[in-house]
Amino acid sequence: MLDDAPVKTFFLHTGTLRIYGLMLMTALEMTSLFGSSGIRGVVGREITADLALRIGIAVGQLYKDVIIGKDCRTSSDMMESALAAGAMASGADVHLTGMVSTPTLARAAFGHSCGLMVTASHNPAEYNGVKMWNPDGSAFDSRQMDEVESLITEPSKTMPGWRKVGQQSHYAGAIHDHIQEVIRSLGQCHVNVVVDCGCGATTTITPILLREMGCSVLSLNAQPDGYFPGRLPEPTEEQLGDLRHAVLAKSADLGIAHDGDGDRMVAMDENGRFIDGDRLLALFASLVEADGVVAPIDASMVLDDMVEGNVVRTKVGDVYVAEALKKSSFPFGGEPSGTFIFPRQTYCPDGVYAAALLAKCVSENRLSELVDALPSYPSARESFMFQSQERDIVRGKIGGEMANLKCIRLITVDGWRAEYQDGWFLVRLSGTEPKVRVNAEARNKDELDRLMNLGRGIVKRCLK
Repeated sequence: MLDDAPVKTFFLHTGTLRIYGLMLMTALEMTSLFGSSGIRGVVGREITADLALRIGIAVGQLYKDVIIGKDCRTSSDMMESALAAGAMASGADVHLTGMVSTPTLARAAFGHSCGLMVTASHNPAEYNGVKMWNPDGSAFDSRQMDEVESLITEPSKTMPGWRKVGQQSHYAGAIHDHIQEVIRSLGQCHVNVVVDCGCGATTTITPILLREMGCSVLSLNAQPDGYFPGRLPEPTEEQLGDLRHAVLAKSADLGIAHDGDGDRMVAMDENGRFIDGDRLLALFASLVEADGVVAPIDASMVLDDMVEGNVVRTKVGDVYVAEALKKSSFPFGGEPSGTFIFPRQTYCPDGVYAAALLAKCVSENRLSELVDALPSYPSARESFMFQSQERDIVRGKIGGEMANLKCIRLITVDGWRAEYQDGWFLVRLSGTEPKVRVNAEARNKDELDRLMNLGRGIVKRCLK
């Protein structure tokens, strides 16, 4: 039994974990330990071996057959060991995959009670965390997260005795199985590809998979390194100068880049042009011939045009996209951040499968031509700061103003998205900063300016 810890104040990073005054004390009110993609924070401050042990104990009480994977971060060995020890202490059997991508681990969860992935995804090197997966590849839903969190904050007072301690084994087949599943689905293709693994977990799979599919592959940053010396783990356009140069120098057909754990994928065409997430969402929807799509509140209306408005909008976060996909029969969903979910494969965002699918597509058509054939509309975004103690006041004022708008549809699942005949704008409070963001998209520049002015005016009035 672990003693109750003192009050701890944690801070969440970019839509995953910010813990404002997480209380590991049963008598005090606690905000959620989980963000939209598991538990995450700075190692040694928010993320500690003690917390990982508590997570393992909690999960082990609920699930008795746990498979654990990890990325290459300097703290991942520590986290893996603590999680495994906690789960075994609760009587669960533990299977270790070693370093794998997140979609590899999520697929490996099939046949086990659950999967735990030690990763901080696209966050910088000092971060780490834990993502939790069901056997069907979906992330833990709200109910499951609440169950785990309650056991972390109020640990069981009884633990199994020495006869019922769980056992640990190593599972070496996760990467091989993932590769074979993708090849069975997509078959062979022959293109020249440059893959920037970012020194992350996809060094173990994407270059190998593409070669086995028949591609000629040049790998960049393909040595796993938890310091991420090649570039930051998030594959933004600004971070991918080396990929662009390599694509052009090698006359490659395609450039691929991953984040630290491989749930994200972004691309460059044969001309070295960065293809943003909204364009890839539209392209994948077209490739799978989707009659409906699940996407977050901030995704482009191009999706609506492609599936005749049959778009389910969710909160920002791939866990919410996956939950909505499970309730629908749609064959595709994703986010502009570069996470893409193909439910016929898995409910986990699979950047590895997305890379292979894009390579297969490019073997038949130039990527630049495919992208240029998609609709494209002007867009804009702007941010406004406010005093953090005024968050509730600001939210209330904005909600009141937006409720009085005359628009075709107002979506309030995550902020306020006002839709019009030729465009939309979104007003949304950041979950990680005292900031209001205004995004807009329209079919022409004049309408874009009108919508941005409308959203900007509402926010400015509410911040006075």
